Amino acid sequence: MNAPDRYERFVVPEHAQKVTREIDTKVRHAATFVIEREDHTVGNIVRMQLHRDPNVIFAGYKVPHPLEYKLLIKVQTKGGQPPQGGEPPQALMNALTDLTAELDSIGTQFQEAVAAVRPQLGEPTSPMAVVPDYQ
Repeated sequence: MNAPDRYERFVVPEHAQKVTREIDTKVRHAATFVIEREDHTVGNIVRMQLHRDPNVIFAGYKVPHPLEYKLLIKVQTKGGQPPQGGEPPQALMNALTDLTAELDSIGTQFQEAVAAVRPQLGEPTSPMAVVPDYQ
C-alpha cells in the first residue's frame, strides 16, 4: 500500500519542533504559528478562543494539505502593551491557557454529573470509578 504510516499523523519527528513561529513582514503585529501533527480539531477551537480576545484583530487557521500533518494559525493583534494590546505569541498563549482551564472545568463537571447519576444505576459512586484521569 502506498499510504503513509499512521503514526506519522501524530508523532512529531525528533528533528522537528512542535510549534514554530513565522513573523509576518507585510502586516504589523501578525504572525503565523505552525503546529506540527495537529488538524482541524485543534485549529478550530484555538481560532474560536482567539476570537474571544478583544486585542485580536484576526485569527484564522488552515491545514495546507491532508497529507501534510501540520496546522497553520495566523494571528494579528492590535499591538501595544498588555492588557490593552499584546503581540501574537502572547495572544496565543492566553488562548491556550484559557482553553486548558475551560476544558479542565468541563472535565470536572462531567465527572461530577456521572458520579451523581451512578447511584441511580446501582453503580459505585467513587470518583475513581467514574472516569479515568488522563492527565
